[in-house]
Amino acid sequence: MPQKMTAEQLDDLATRFDGHRPKLQAIARRTLGSPWSADDAVQEAWVRLQRADVARIENLEAWLTTVVSRICIDLIRQRESRREVLADSDPIGGEPAAAVTGPVDPAEQTLALADPTLAMQVVLDTLGPLERLALVLHDVFALPYDEIAPIVERTPATARQLASRARARLRSVDVAAVRDRRSSAIGAFLAAARQGDFGGLLLLLDPDIRLRSDDAAVALSRGAVAAGAPPLATEVRGGDAVARLFDGRAQRTRPVLVDGVPAAAYVSEGVAHAVYLVSVVDDRIVGLDVIADPGRLATLDIVIALDPS
Repeated sequence: MPQKMTAEQLDDLATRFDGHRPKLQAIARRTLGSPWSADDAVQEAWVRLQRADVARIENLEAWLTTVVSRICIDLIRQRESRREVLADSDPIGGEPAAAVTGPVDPAEQTLALADPTLAMQVVLDTLGPLERLALVLHDVFALPYDEIAPIVERTPATARQLASRARARLRSVDVAAVRDRRSSAIGAFLAAARQGDFGGLLLLLDPDIRLRSDDAAVALSRGAVAAGAPPLATEVRGGDAVARLFDGRAQRTRPVLVDGVPAAAYVSEGVAHAVYLVSVVDDRIVGLDVIADPGRLATLDIVIALDPS
């Protein structure tokens, strides 16, 4: 049993954990496809770290990477518990998938897509949790298969094959077409908002759209509320309600790329103070995730695009 830590030791551990938080957040977000689920995974990793025998952890970064990865596996399986899953997605500790023998195509050792994150979003639900992790850890975070293997509890050869299968599905995505459709939907949404085109907003938004905001975004919106805008809440559902939030506004909201994926952001003096992660299905916006927490924003690669409007 690990000894109970003093307040000073706990503070020191929290500081060390926070140093690894951006990487953990990025792994979880890319694997789970949701900033909110990523928060849950990282928080659970912190809880488990506090319960661990820290003195016996030789490499904290590797330990945390393994823990948050396995938490992601558990969360995905919870969501997919009623779905038919692929043979390689059996519960960890069950029979391992058979290792693939024979030569590996060198072209498949790294993802040959310019926009792996965007392609991942398109096929995310078709990938098993182990496939997702093997791909993300190897192609995004450059972990060798020898280090990925114990995380997914498979052999290095099987870990390589998991990533290879995921790449094959990602390569089937027409990334350029997806990017164009998403960029067009975001551009049309911002134009309709600025012009006060309420009917146009309704046409662009799915009737069942879900908007989620972190606490920092809600606080940031209070100035707009003082000017007569509807209050931003942590969750808003429905096309009508979301359209009313943006009707006649978004003057400082600009197109951006977040980890290479088209999105939008509230920009002032060249700085993105809040980002809008946009989910698009059949050219309609079905989800908006608003992130303004500085710690969360620090984990995102944000590129402010030129906005001709």
